[in-house]
Amino acid sequence: MATVVEIQKLFLSAPRYAVVGASKDQTKYGTKVLRWYLTRDKVITPVHPKEGQLEAVPTVTSLSELPLPKETSVSIITNPKITLGILEKAKELGVPALWLQPGAEDETVIKYIKESGMEDKVIYGGPCILTQGDGILRNL
Repeated sequence: MATVVEIQKLFLSAPRYAVVGASKDQTKYGTKVLRWYLTRDKVITPVHPKEGQLEAVPTVTSLSELPLPKETSVSIITNPKITLGILEKAKELGVPALWLQPGAEDETVIKYIKESGMEDKVIYGGPCILTQGDGILRNL
């Protein structure tokens, strides 16, 4: 099984990124994560069911609208009930890696990750891209 560091490197080696959970509220973590990608000049697509753009970046309404999901790592900053559906869709689309920010998972989500064979591509259980992302990028 892959280590967290190996999954983080896989995640941050992707040519494209998506963030689920950003909003117009700049104090929320989803939006902070979106801005983290923008300030590092990453190709980022916010996923939002209602907003047409966030932080001046055009959104898609779901992961199925991503142009190249098999090349897109996905950051998830959502309620665990929403996270579960996103993981199911990501598995169906062949998303290479996902990073669940703290609070996006619960026992049901963790059980799904383990039972669906996604443990080698999902970061969960505490690490935050806002605190660890730059260190990982430096080591790629």
